[in-house]
Amino acid sequence: MTSLKVLAGSALAGLALHAAPALAQQDPVDGSCAFGSGPKLYVTVLGLKDRTGRLKLELYPANEADFLKDDRDLKKEGKPFRRIWAQTPQSGPVTLCIRAPSAGQWALLFTHDRDGKNKFNFWQDGAGFTSSQRLGRSRPKVGQARVNIPAGGGGVTVRAQYLRGLGGFGPLDD
Repeated sequence: MTSLKVLAGSALAGLALHAAPALAQQDPVDGSCAFGSGPKLYVTVLGLKDRTGRLKLELYPANEADFLKDDRDLKKEGKPFRRIWAQTPQSGPVTLCIRAPSAGQWALLFTHDRDGKNKFNFWQDGAGFTSSQRLGRSRPKVGQARVNIPAGGGGVTVRAQYLRGLGGFGPLDD
C-alpha cells in the first residue's frame, strides 16, 4: 500500500502556511530543485520531531478526487504529479524545493519518513500540509493542502505534525 493510501485513511494533521521569500532563496544542497521543470516551490519545514530518516514532498492536482491518489493512477490518467525525497539535514533550518508541473493551484503533502522504509508509519512518521488547521484524526481535505505557485516560483512554511495520543496528529509544540 503506498504512503498516499495510508495517509488518506490515517489521522493526519494540517500545517501552518506562511509566506516565505521564494525568489531570494538559494536552492537546497540536496539537489531537489534540479528535478523536473516548472516553477520552484521552496518549502521551509518547522517542528521536526528529530533529524532521522528522509523527507518527502508531493504535489497533486488541487481537487478532492486527485488529492492523495496513488501516483500510478494519476500517471495512468495523464494527470500531473511530482515527488522529491531529501535526506534530513543533521542541523540548521530545513528547506526543500520541488518544481511544480506548471504555475497555478496545487496540493502539497510533506512527510517525515523517520524509519526510512518509504511507507508511512502512522505511529512514528510525521506529515504536514499548508493549512494551520490541526487535523487530529480526520482525513485531510484538499483545501488544507492547497498552495498557489506563481510562474516565478514561491515559498511556504509547513509545520510538521505527529501522532499525539487519542487526539490524533498535531504539532509537537502546542
